[in-house]
Amino acid sequence: MKALALCLLAWAAHRAPRAEPVIYRLDPEHSFVWFEVLHFGTSTLRGRFGGLQGYVELDRSAQSGFVSLQLKPAGVDTGLPAFDARLRESDLLASEAWPVATFTASRFHFEGADVNAVHGQLTLRGISQPLELRALRFGCHVHPQLQREACGGDFEGELNRADFGASFGMPFVANQVRLRVQVEGIRQP
Repeated sequence: MKALALCLLAWAAHRAPRAEPVIYRLDPEHSFVWFEVLHFGTSTLRGRFGGLQGYVELDRSAQSGFVSLQLKPAGVDTGLPAFDARLRESDLLASEAWPVATFTASRFHFEGADVNAVHGQLTLRGISQPLELRALRFGCHVHPQLQREACGGDFEGELNRADFGASFGMPFVANQVRLRVQVEGIRQP
């Protein structure tokens, strides 16, 4: 009788529904990368890249995930059109030669069911470097219009622009760039 009960228990555990990875398509109207860099040691230059494209795959039960996102460096926006044009030039973003920058990651750290950090590769100007994005906040809710789950958060990280071949203006303009990434993704059916 014990053997039969153990077999039934094992069969039930095998047949129990398992969580599957869920895919969230990034909403470009709610997904941006902001950057900050120290200028002449006195003030901070700020700008953003808008309309991120991509997706995130999350499996909370396995505490794993994958992210793939793209942005267009030509879309840089500091609020100063002349400065934006300067940033697009070949010694900085080189947006003509490399029209797309990417971030891909498959190493996720979780705190409970929430994403705490993402470790991946940023490719900018044709050069790939490791990048860690730490979660400042992460959460999910039911999107009021779509009636589907939406998840998102704010993440931050740092990079050295010289590692990507964009060292123009150093040391007057700092090497270290702080990134702030806001993303929101809509669960796909």
